[in-house]
Amino acid sequence: MTQTAPALRLLYIDDDPGLSRLVEKELSRHGFAVTCALDGDAGLELLQAGSFDVCALDHYMPGREGLDVLPDILGLEAPPPVVYVTGAQDGRIAVAALRAGAADYVIKDVSEDFTALLRSALEDAILRRRLQRENEIAQEEIRLARDRAEAMLREVNHRVGNSLQLVSSFMSLQLRHLTDEGARAALRESQARIEAVAHVHRRLYTSGDVSRVAMDDYLHGLMKELAKSIGPGDGSPRLVVDVQEMTVTTDQAVSLGVVVTELVTNAVKYAYAPGQGGEIRVRLRPEGTTRAVLTVEDDGPGMSEGPPQGTGLGGKIVSAMASGLRSALEYDSQHGGVRARLAFDL
Repeated sequence: MTQTAPALRLLYIDDDPGLSRLVEKELSRHGFAVTCALDGDAGLELLQAGSFDVCALDHYMPGREGLDVLPDILGLEAPPPVVYVTGAQDGRIAVAALRAGAADYVIKDVSEDFTALLRSALEDAILRRRLQRENEIAQEEIRLARDRAEAMLREVNHRVGNSLQLVSSFMSLQLRHLTDEGARAALRESQARIEAVAHVHRRLYTSGDVSRVAMDDYLHGLMKELAKSIGPGDGSPRLVVDVQEMTVTTDQAVSLGVVVTELVTNAVKYAYAPGQGGEIRVRLRPEGTTRAVLTVEDDGPGMSEGPPQGTGLGGKIVSAMASGLRSALEYDSQHGGVRARLAFDL
């Protein structure tokens, strides 16, 4: 058994009783349940008391004109769309109504064309309002789905960060039982690499954007962790961080963090003699609008006797990370110490 569609509830506000009866008679044949009001205030009372799918509002009425009533209608909670009706051929009135928020307008007369045009405008206004609501519902569902996905991703980052921290803790325990200094050094370097990756995930867990990492905050935090591993004291190298505000993708942040960790660790080992002090500088700055340059430098003996020391496993890791950034590490032979430069696309 086919169900009949519910009648479309129309409030027709017009001070002309004859035209109101004509509208009620004609539109009732086409599925409208028409309620009439003879002025704007009466129409407002009906809108506040009941629920309507659409409203037709006449322009010339005693007391307040339609343009005076229209803002009050649209100011109601969840107002229906309003089709403006005017007997004047002055286009300025129609434009003013549309600018004030009317969904459409119709020039009225007593012919059948008026009721046909009015019905078409009313049905179109109802359809557009329904599509607008459906779009708002869809957008809200998308927003909720995105929020759920971001919450899940934050939880994943939290768990990954915790797992990496647990691995780092296991390595700290293992360090206590090693007596071979070479093995201890290798384990500490591996621990620093793990910390560089874990630091990214910790940042993502607390960030409002789970897809990008603020590099100024990240590198400052990473350098603090590395400074702890170097150890306090006047004879330890001082880590200087100069990073302009910028964000990069998660994968880029991981690669850059590992590169910085390797280069700083290498500089700590080879740039200065024990107790000598000195600076190790990390800079990250934009180059134009689409690229950035990472620089790690020291004031040690430099490269006068060949390539930098410690270019074994660490060098392979740096090359792999640079390749992931579609770049390659370059050394400035003119610098007094060692200056490594990595340019990459943002």
